[in-house]
Amino acid sequence: MKAIMVMFDSLNRHMLPPYGGDWTHAPNFARLAERTVAFDNAYAGSMPCMPARREIHTGRYNFLHRSWGPLEPFDDSMPELLKQNGVYTHLVSDHPHYWEDGGATYHGRYNTWEFFRGQEGDPWKGHVADPPIPENLKRLRSEGFRQDWVNRAYMPTEDHHPQSLTFDAGLEFLHTNRAEDRWFVQIETFDPHEPFFSHQQYKGLYPHDYSGPHFDWPDYARVTQTDDQVEHARYEYAALLSMCDRSLGRVLDAMDELGLWDDTLLIVNTDHGLLLGEKGWWGKSVQPWYNELVRLPLFVWDPRAQVAGEHRQALVQTIDLAPTLLDYFDVDVPADMQGAPLPVADETAVREAGLFGIHGGHVNITDGRHVYMRAPATPQNAPLEEHTLMPTHMRGRFSPSEVADATLAEPFTFTKGVPTLRTRGRTFFNPYQHGTLLFHLASDPEQRTPIVDDAVETWSRSRAGSCPPQACARSPKSLPRSDTTSRAPVPSSPRYTPPASPAPAQKEVSRWPTLPAIPPDSTRPPKGPWSRAVGGSCPSSVAPCSSTVPKVA
Repeated sequence: MKAIMVMFDSLNRHMLPPYGGDWTHAPNFARLAERTVAFDNAYAGSMPCMPARREIHTGRYNFLHRSWGPLEPFDDSMPELLKQNGVYTHLVSDHPHYWEDGGATYHGRYNTWEFFRGQEGDPWKGHVADPPIPENLKRLRSEGFRQDWVNRAYMPTEDHHPQSLTFDAGLEFLHTNRAEDRWFVQIETFDPHEPFFSHQQYKGLYPHDYSGPHFDWPDYARVTQTDDQVEHARYEYAALLSMCDRSLGRVLDAMDELGLWDDTLLIVNTDHGLLLGEKGWWGKSVQPWYNELVRLPLFVWDPRAQVAGEHRQALVQTIDLAPTLLDYFDVDVPADMQGAPLPVADETAVREAGLFGIHGGHVNITDGRHVYMRAPATPQNAPLEEHTLMPTHMRGRFSPSEVADATLAEPFTFTKGVPTLRTRGRTFFNPYQHGTLLFHLASDPEQRTPIVDDAVETWSRSRAGSCPPQACARSPKSLPRSDTTSRAPVPSSPRYTPPASPAPAQKEVSRWPTLPAIPPDSTRPPKGPWSRAVGGSCPSSVAPCSSTVPKVA
């Protein structure tokens, strides 16, 4: 028995052909769906990048007690458990956060690992002089922004791109070990995470007229750019997505060539999505965790089930990946894991509801029909605490002032009798400003018009677990107690018109669909199958959405 995980970062579900995206060039994702089971209600859990990877290792949520950080001494680790039970584990990745302070304990859990440099301002090549940087729309210009332009000079062609090198190494592992048994390889690329750096052969798939400043790295903020600038950034993301599609195709080709489908589990997944102007936002983390960010693409081939070309409606999450792999290799699933093996063989329910969120942000819950986003009760967003034995942030250690008043907390049920260091928490943004939100996905798949439904809210809170009064008291900015059925709509994102006459050689490539512009203060957000598909929020009654997405020449 063998297993392959192909993992992308920030892969948008609604832009993939199997989930209704008909304007992107991604034939290998369509091919993948024909060979696997596609999950229509796969949700993230803890976010963003490293909290999601901690879930992949531990099979349990972590955002309620910890922000971005390493694996803890008390954490179970799926690849380490496999290793301890005779399964050879190998990681190939260009994801730079694995080798920073906040992610430094993950790669060591595998038997072997390979790392490829240069993504997103990775401190790789040393240049004292500033690199040439074109006129650029990015406002937040940290040291990583400068370093990214240093790194790009060392990737003149696709074969030098860290994504290509990552998949080269993954394919080398497959060819070297095709005759061996009991191995797991994780082929993980940082793409299509921003910056959306790809080469001309992929940009050429999306011809459009643009003569503005360079723009392939949006800040996490409200959209303030012009329509043509937003359109351009979306095409830059799409170009990188098409490069990811080609890399995926290389893995599928290798599985065909080496005859791996008979005895090899394949999982293709991501950690979260990325807003590209939807609802007037760029990025993630600074806005509520809308479905574009948390409803994920997930494809699984299980040679034991031999099921392909089907969709599953079960509500599954990132925490289910570790139990799936452990179960596949007949390794006991630890009691501390909250996930369950993915229901590939048939339509079996996994859970009634699932939690998701970021530390210090909304605490969110969904049953696949509603999404409930619970905001803090006060503007102070307190009490908020970190619980850790590994006091590091993404790219640095906790400062002395952060741990000066730290205390030892009683063990949690999952810390194996070990107390944790309790410190005051901090957040990337305060969710209080957005208030508590409740969405009904069937009638509002784009999550534009929050509703009031006390029965659903009570049910959601009961499934999320008990909540102390000071933390769960209704916020003044929450939904009002009244018979009102909705509150002011979430601002609509603009829609963009593609060029009237695309280059003849590219006519077969679908383009970003055209819709009438909707004013930001509109009380009539777009409805219907098209908006469901573009919003990435297609309810189970519409499967797949692609059949109703209009084609644009």
